[in-house]
This record gives sequence, structure tokens and C-alpha cells, in this order.
Amino acid sequence: MTHSPRVAFVFPGQGSQFVGMGKDVYAGFEKVRAVFDVADKALGFKLSQLCFEGPEEDLRLTVNVQPAIVTFSLALLAVMQSGNHHLTPDFTAGHSLGEYTALSAAGTLNPSDAILLARERGKLMYQAGIKKPGAMAAVIGLANEVVSQLAAEAGVYVANYNCPGQIVISGETRRMEKAVGLATAHGALKVIPLQVSGAFHTTMMQPAADGLAQAISTVSFNAPSFPVIGNASAKPLVSIGDVKDELVQQLCHPVQWQKSIEYLLSQGVETFVEIGPGKVLSGLIKRIKRDARTVNIGDAQSLKDFMEEGAI
Repeated sequence: MTHSPRVAFVFPGQGSQFVGMGKDVYAGFEKVRAVFDVADKALGFKLSQLCFEGPEEDLRLTVNVQPAIVTFSLALLAVMQSGNHHLTPDFTAGHSLGEYTALSAAGTLNPSDAILLARERGKLMYQAGIKKPGAMAAVIGLANEVVSQLAAEAGVYVANYNCPGQIVISGETRRMEKAVGLATAHGALKVIPLQVSGAFHTTMMQPAADGLAQAISTVSFNAPSFPVIGNASAKPLVSIGDVKDELVQQLCHPVQWQKSIEYLLSQGVETFVEIGPGKVLSGLIKRIKRDARTVNIGDAQSLKDFMEEGAI
């Protein structure tokens, strides 16, 4: 059933970061400073300084970049939900790591726990990548079925179904070299290596999933106050059990981003608000539905515009 026009908040994941993210909003908004202060205190080091000043090679480390992106996205959200301009979305979703921000937006995780879990997730994924070295690459310009077939032939996995013509593959380093060659031979327009520390969203992350399950067991969760669309299932997470299962499963299963957006479109979502660094998700959404309305809030100007206008 199609409903009246709705709004979804979407949150980016690893790879969207840049040195300087958050610096301009930190200077201009007290709510932003409060969230970064929570992160610095919870983590025991100046994450804020790393975001604002780098160095880039340190920010890019999985163990650092995951809490950094969650913190910045939550800081922007805190301003959006303050004062007279509080906009409550009908749905929310996050791409991989972004799911932690989405869950916090829905009241499932408090900001401190979301940041700490992101840090632990990053550490566990990095450690799993050391034990079983792997790589990831985005394949541009091939159909899903073709990418799935060549991945199976090379012995690697499909990690992200991002949008038509953009699929991410992931696996053991040497097998990935074969997969990249096959994708090129099959006519891929581009094959872009990703700057990550392991074969994310594959069974090679099982040690990280086991460790994360233990960490999750120590954290207090609330049921989502509005539906969060899970990466692994592309369906709403409506209970605490759903949420816990999703966070563990998504480490070893592909991100069903295209299906997630298609589900939201089927529920009457017409406006997607991307909150956080970059505009990657807006680009993917436009590839899924060309006339979808996307709004980006990722810097001081876009945040100021929202606060002045009070609407998306």
C-alpha cells in the first residue's frame, strides 16, 4: 500500500570521511560541541581533533573512522532535532556503519553507546582483517547477476548491492585479484579498489561478529521509535531482538542498500535526507530512482539553512 509522501533519514558509512569534517559546525553550534565532547570523553582521546585536523592516514584507520563518522552524523542530527525545527522521519536507514547512527536516531541506542560500539566494531573488523587478509572493490557497469557469477567463479563474495550498475565485491586478497580481472574482462566500466582493512560483509568477518555479539550483550537497547531498515534484510527492525541480530549479521552478509531504498520507495518515501559526511548515498538513491528527492546535511551552511527554514 502506498501512503502519503514520507521522509527517510539516511546515514553514510565508512569511506565518506574527510579531514576537517565537523570543524565548521563545531564552531557554530553548541549541540555539535556537546556530541563531540561526549565522544572524546567516552573514547578517552580527542576524536574531535582527529576529525578536524587529521592526519588523514590516522582518520582512515577502521578503528578510528567508524566512531568518527557516527559522531559527526549524530552531532548534525542533534542540531536538527533541537529547538522549534524538530523533524521526525518516518523511516531511517544507514549504510553498513551508518546503521549505528540510524539506530541512535530512532532512540534504540544512546549516542555514547552508539559511538563506543562503532569503535569496538572497527577494532574487531580490523583484527579480523589481520587474521584473514582481504580486500574490497566496487564494480561499475555490470548487472548484478554477472557480478554474482564472476564473484563465485573467483571464490569471493558480493558485499554491497548499492544500486543498479554498482556492486561491491569482497574476499581474500589473491582471489580478489582474479575477481577484478574477471570483472574487467566482462566489460566493467571501472573496478575501484576500496581503502579498507579487510573483506567486510563476508564470512571472513565471523570472528568480528562473534566479538561484536559479546559487546552488544553488555549494552542497553530500546525498541526503535520508528522503523529502521536493516542492511541484511532490507526490512524494518521493530524489536530489540531484531536490532541485535541485525548488527551481528550485517558483518558477514551483504548490504542490501538497493532493496532497502526500494522498500522505502514502496512505503511512500519521497524525500531522503542524507545526514553526515559526503553525498555518496544521495548519488546511489538517484541511481535507484532518478526523480527521488535528496537533501544533504553535512556542513555548517546546509545545517544553517535547515534551521532557518525549519523544513526539508
